[in-house]
Amino acid sequence: MSRKATYRQRYTNKLVEAGEVPVPLERKERIPVDKVLQEKFLGGVTILINKPLHWTSFDVVRKMRSLIQIKKIGHAGTLDPMATGLLIVCTGKSTKKINEYMAREKEYTGTFILGAVTPTYDLESEPEISGDHSTVTVEQIHAATVQFTGEIDQLPPAFSAIKKDGVALYKLARRGIYVQREPRRICIRSFEITSAELPVVRFRVVCSTGTYIRSLANDFGKALGCGAYLFSLCRTRIGEFLVEDAMGMEGFEATLR
Repeated sequence: MSRKATYRQRYTNKLVEAGEVPVPLERKERIPVDKVLQEKFLGGVTILINKPLHWTSFDVVRKMRSLIQIKKIGHAGTLDPMATGLLIVCTGKSTKKINEYMAREKEYTGTFILGAVTPTYDLESEPEISGDHSTVTVEQIHAATVQFTGEIDQLPPAFSAIKKDGVALYKLARRGIYVQREPRRICIRSFEITSAELPVVRFRVVCSTGTYIRSLANDFGKALGCGAYLFSLCRTRIGEFLVEDAMGMEGFEATLR
């Protein structure tokens, strides 16, 4: 089962368990796209999308592919389903720029929850109490950021798209198979605590490509001795591109009318 299908099923199951009735998406009839507009996308366009919560990055690409009806389209850096924010989507000849965009510096804002951990390091799995956060001070929280600033070696999550012998680690992890992961050298240029109302800690991070904010949350919790997981995340910048300049999926669809 694909990661997208697995996430969709897990999310639907949670709604059912909570007593909610999932609303099936209405399948709309495909409207032929304007040929002049389609040629523009084939020629190459870079589109800034504000990814909705619970959408996978591929959900966005698949929807846009259906709307503009071209095959050559892709995104420049995955956002997890539980994250929102800037997703760069390239069409046609602009797909050649994807690797260039992926290599650029990223900025994120979000929240950690102290005193609990999850297997996925975020809310894709259930939190479990891991320690007492009541003795942690605001001063300790700010001081703990220092060890995660600059060039560091970071261990990727077990639930990640990194492949082992051609198989994504998250697929193995969901079968209860955990393989040895190698730390990766990353650079966190800035790690700022913007507020701390325990157990909620809000942050802003500026980092290199390849940085897992989920892993940062988990490692940060270990450093404080109480555990932590990523509660929310928004990618606010990729290089010079800002989330403020991005459009939602409905906004993009409106530009085609």
